[in-house]
Amino acid sequence: MRITSSLKAALLGTALLAAPPVLTPALTSALGQTLSMGISAPPASIDPQYYTLTPSIQLSSHMFEGLTRRDGNSRVIPGLAESWKLVDDTTWEFRLRPGVTFHNGAPLTAEDVAYSVRRPPTVQSPSSFAVYTRAITDITVVDDRTIRFRTNGVYPLLPNDLTQIFIIPRSLGEVASSEFNSGRAAIGTGPFRFVSYSPNDRVEMARNDAYWGDKPEWAKVDYRILTNSGARVAALLSGDVQMIDNLPTNDLARLRKDERVKVVENTSLRLIFLGLDVYRDGATPDVTGPNGETLDRNPLQDRRVREALSIAINRPAIVSRVMEGAAVPAGQFMPPGAFGYSPAIAVPKYDVERARALLAEAGYPNGLTVTLRGPNDRYVNDAQILQVVAQMWTRIGVKTNVDAQPLATLIGRLNRFEASAYLLGWSNSLGEPSTSLRAVLGSRGTAGTGLSNYGRYSNPRVDELTLQGLQSLDEAKREALHQEAMKVAMEDVAIIPLHTQKSVWALRRGLDYRPRVDEQTQATEVFTTR
Repeated sequence: MRITSSLKAALLGTALLAAPPVLTPALTSALGQTLSMGISAPPASIDPQYYTLTPSIQLSSHMFEGLTRRDGNSRVIPGLAESWKLVDDTTWEFRLRPGVTFHNGAPLTAEDVAYSVRRPPTVQSPSSFAVYTRAITDITVVDDRTIRFRTNGVYPLLPNDLTQIFIIPRSLGEVASSEFNSGRAAIGTGPFRFVSYSPNDRVEMARNDAYWGDKPEWAKVDYRILTNSGARVAALLSGDVQMIDNLPTNDLARLRKDERVKVVENTSLRLIFLGLDVYRDGATPDVTGPNGETLDRNPLQDRRVREALSIAINRPAIVSRVMEGAAVPAGQFMPPGAFGYSPAIAVPKYDVERARALLAEAGYPNGLTVTLRGPNDRYVNDAQILQVVAQMWTRIGVKTNVDAQPLATLIGRLNRFEASAYLLGWSNSLGEPSTSLRAVLGSRGTAGTGLSNYGRYSNPRVDELTLQGLQSLDEAKREALHQEAMKVAMEDVAIIPLHTQKSVWALRRGLDYRPRVDEQTQATEVFTTR
C-alpha cells in the first residue's frame, strides 16, 4: 500500500503552521480594543454541534475547538490534539495537549472528547454533524490525555472529519441547544468566551485570557449580523463596524478605489448549484405542463430534461454580469487546483438549441412550468442568480417562477422534500470532495450519507466509488476514485453546478485580514497594519 508524503504528515499530525504576524508597536497597541465585525449570515445556534452550516461553524470556531483544525489553505493541523497516529489500519490514537482548560476552568480530558464525539447523533438537527463521526465504531479512553477511535474499516479521513467536531465538557450531560443560546452551556476551550447572543442581531465575545495558544489581539468582539448588503457596506463606511464579509459585487470597483477601505479577496471552495427532485416517480410539486396542467410523471427523472436545464444556463454570463467576476464557472464540486478536481469534467457549454432539442426528445416539445426556489439572504447575489436562471430557462420553453425566501424557511421546505428545483451552496471546506460526495450526492441512508441530498439522487456506483476512496490510505488512489465518483454523478446531472464563489472582505484602513479558502471570517486573523 502506497502512502504519499502529504498523507504521512496527516497520519503523524505534523502539518506546518502558518507563521503568526510580527507584533509591531501598532499591532500591540490594538490589544485591549474591540473588533466590530459585520457578518452577512446568521448562525443557526450557539450549539457547536447543532447544524453543519458554515455561518454556525464560523462562529463556533471562535469559542470552541476540535482535536484537529484547518489552516487558511484548508490543511489539517493540530488543534486540541498535539499529535495523532494510526495504531493499526482501523485504530487512530490522539494525544491531547497538556494544560488546556475550558472557559469554566475545568481541565480538558479524554473523557470530554469521548462525550463530544458521541453527542452529534443525539442532536436533532437539520443537517447533522453525525456525518463526521459515522466512521467511528468504538471509543477508548486510554488515559486523561490519550483517546483511541476504532473505525469501520480503513478510514484515512478521520483527522479531517474531526476538524468539524467541537469539544465541549462532559459535565453538560444531556444538554439542549437552547441552553447554549442562553449561554449556560456555551463552554469551550477557544480563544474567545461567550458573553451574549441576540438571534439575528449580534453575538458578543470576550478574549479568553487562559487560552492555551496565542492570545487573541482583541479584548472583545462585537459580532454583528447584517444580512442586508447595503446596510453592511454603510456600516463599514460610517465606521460603525471595522470589517465586513461578503462585500457586494456591485460595490467592488468603487470600494477598491476608496482610500478609507482595504479590499481582500480569495477564491473559495464553495460551489453554488441547483438541486433537482430526481426521486419521485409521479408528479413533483413544483413542475407542471406548459399551461399549468398536472403531469402524471416527474420530468426531472429524465436525464435529458436535467441536461437541457443545465446547458440552458450561460455560466460565464452569470460570472461576469451578476457576480462581477467574483466567481469561477463550475462543472463539479471542487475548483481547479484543489484535491479531487477532475480535468475530465468540463463546465457544461451553453447551448440553447440543444437544450430545446433535448426537451422535445424527452417528450416535452412545448416545454414545462417550474418553480425555482432558493435563498435571498445567504449566498452572494443569490436572489439575482435565481432571476437570471429563470430567464434562461424560460428561453428554452421552461416557464420559471422564482420563490426567493430566507434560508431558514427554505431549509424547512427542503427537509420536508417540498421543492422540485432549488438553489443552494456547498462549502468543500475540508479541502477534498468526500463531504459533497457523501452528504449531497450520496444516497440517503442510516450511515449518515445524503443528509443534504434534498433531491434524493441515488446511484449505487457513486456510493461504491466514494466508499472505496474512503477506505484507501493511498492518497493518489483515493483521489482517483473520488474523481471517478464525481464524474459519474456529473454525467448523470445529479445536480447542476453553476460557479465557485470568491470570498471578498472589506476593512477600514489600518486593518488587514488573512483570507481563508473556507470563506470563514475569523477575528483571530484580523490585524492592524499601522
